[in-house]
Amino acid sequence: MSQLITNIGELMTQDGEAAVLRNAAVVLEGERISWIGPAAQAPAADEAYDAGGRAGLPGWVDSHTHLVFAGDRTAEFEARMAGESYAAGGIAVTVNATRAAGDYDLTRLLLGRVAEAAAGGTTYLETKTGYGLDVGQEARSARIAAGAVDEVTFLGAHLVPAGWDPDEYTDLVCGPMLDAVRPYVRWADVFCETGAFTAEQSRRVLSACAEAGLGLRVHGNQLGPGDGVALAVEFRAASVDHANHLTDDDVDALAGTWAGFRAGSGAQGTPGTVATCLPACDLSTRQPFPPARRLLDAGVQLAIASNCNPGTSYTTSMGFCVATAVLQMGLTISEAVRAATVGGALALRRHTGEDTDGRRAIGSLAVGHRADLQLLDAPSTTHLAYRPGMPLVHAVWRAGKRVR
Repeated sequence: MSQLITNIGELMTQDGEAAVLRNAAVVLEGERISWIGPAAQAPAADEAYDAGGRAGLPGWVDSHTHLVFAGDRTAEFEARMAGESYAAGGIAVTVNATRAAGDYDLTRLLLGRVAEAAAGGTTYLETKTGYGLDVGQEARSARIAAGAVDEVTFLGAHLVPAGWDPDEYTDLVCGPMLDAVRPYVRWADVFCETGAFTAEQSRRVLSACAEAGLGLRVHGNQLGPGDGVALAVEFRAASVDHANHLTDDDVDALAGTWAGFRAGSGAQGTPGTVATCLPACDLSTRQPFPPARRLLDAGVQLAIASNCNPGTSYTTSMGFCVATAVLQMGLTISEAVRAATVGGALALRRHTGEDTDGRRAIGSLAVGHRADLQLLDAPSTTHLAYRPGMPLVHAVWRAGKRVR
């Protein structure tokens, strides 16, 4: 069945020169986009949907979440709002609650969060393990996640559990734990930060996971200057996430990974290391925001993600993250939307064409790309920041199927 979505007042495609179309229409054929252009020239389709002049844009690509968990950390949040500083040790509270939950409850909780994200316009989701922290629990988290989201990342190197020698636990992550999760995951990540994993331990994890054929990501430079960015660049990681505290050398190193790359549906060159900003987390931890303007001006590609997790960012609202990036980080609405769509696709290496597993490109609206689209109850995408916190998502299509 073909579907015509017409009378779109403003269509932000995020695709090169045709980034914004007025009085537009889109035709969906199965799970792909088959036509985009002026509504007056739209071809016939089996079904038609009148957007009523609403704004349209790609579905959000949330490239950094931690959705497989039980329990919450309300007490930690209250303490932080009262002035206590954030430390990674709170992760252990969630580990205990997650280990105690059965498969049914973990799956139910995960699917509820996925549905919540879809209702907010998110059409492509990554999530991580990292709240199991032993071989069996990490494998269980990976298996459950693989049945519910688009991309799964192995984060056994999230925190060293109590009672473990850090180097012995790193050996476990690089060996039996990696072997156990490998059938379910496409990516690996490491929390390279004070209180988590040192640069040398992180290097061991990244080396082992790369040898196992996984794509790489890094949690880095969140709580202070550190080695996360340098490691991400050294290993050609797809993204370095958080990136709150960057030196001039960090910015230059990230920019250097993007030399020769051109974005758009006809992307050329090899993508570099994306700097993924997590603004909802930064509000909660009261960390300085990443230097987004400085990164963009240097030629670094940005992503915006929710970092949904129970300790520092318990939200799936990408719209809230986009509004925060505009109001607090100095991005334009177009730049923020691009980071939350194209940027996420780049961070997940799903930005163009069909790769070896046959998946279509996401993050922008172009012929041949996956039909991921949202309509807002607003005449333009500017309303995402102009009316922050308002429930503006009117309709959502994911892979050609309406999910809201």
